[in-house]
Amino acid sequence: MDKAIITGHSRGLGEALAETLLRRGFSVLAIARSGNAALAGRHAGLREVTLDLADTAALARWLADGELARFAQGASRIVLLNNAGQLGPVGAPGQQGAQAIARALAINVAAPIMLSDAFVAATQGCADRRIAHVSSGAGRNAYPGWSIYGAGKAALDLHARAVQLDAVAGLSIASIAPGVIDTGMQAEIRGASVAAFPQRARFEALKANNELASPADAGRSFVDYLLSDHFGRAACTDLRHPPAGQ
Repeated sequence: MDKAIITGHSRGLGEALAETLLRRGFSVLAIARSGNAALAGRHAGLREVTLDLADTAALARWLADGELARFAQGASRIVLLNNAGQLGPVGAPGQQGAQAIARALAINVAAPIMLSDAFVAATQGCADRRIAHVSSGAGRNAYPGWSIYGAGKAALDLHARAVQLDAVAGLSIASIAPGVIDTGMQAEIRGASVAAFPQRARFEALKANNELASPADAGRSFVDYLLSDHFGRAACTDLRHPPAGQ
């Protein structure tokens, strides 16, 4: 039986990832602040958990309750997709705010690493288990105004590299940049002030020139790579420029 745990399935890339996995016969446990009634209506194999991943204490309580472990039982192949993320706060230091920084790092760093640890503990009996972090070019190239977002994605990249070195039995991991996708996050970028994000015009041009991938196409490409024999060979990869042979 194939199973998947995914965060942030209520819209955008997360919704597309969940849809793709469900269509391929996976049972999916999806975690987000709000449910996705349309997705649930289309797929009986979707199980939703309402949880704000910015609330680290609530996430820790949920993990301690064992629902993830119960879901994982009996899986012949199981994957964790750490997709949920937050762009803000956008702007230079001095304009970000302590609470906004704490929320962003809880969602972008603490939650995926906590889930990864719990996932490994809960799936020890499974011979094929995979963790995929949704990364970004922002974690590999610095952008003014994106110090918090970029730092969070860079943390996931390093987490994947270190866990790969741990060589946990049956576990593959990769931090994957899926490319530039036409999601609400892109709309948020275009809505930022030039003062906070000086490169806004570049992202406005991507939208104007139809250079943004659709969530559906990006979701299929991501899942294709996740389920391929190549997954985990490179700890960090960009689907627009995969390593030779992948």
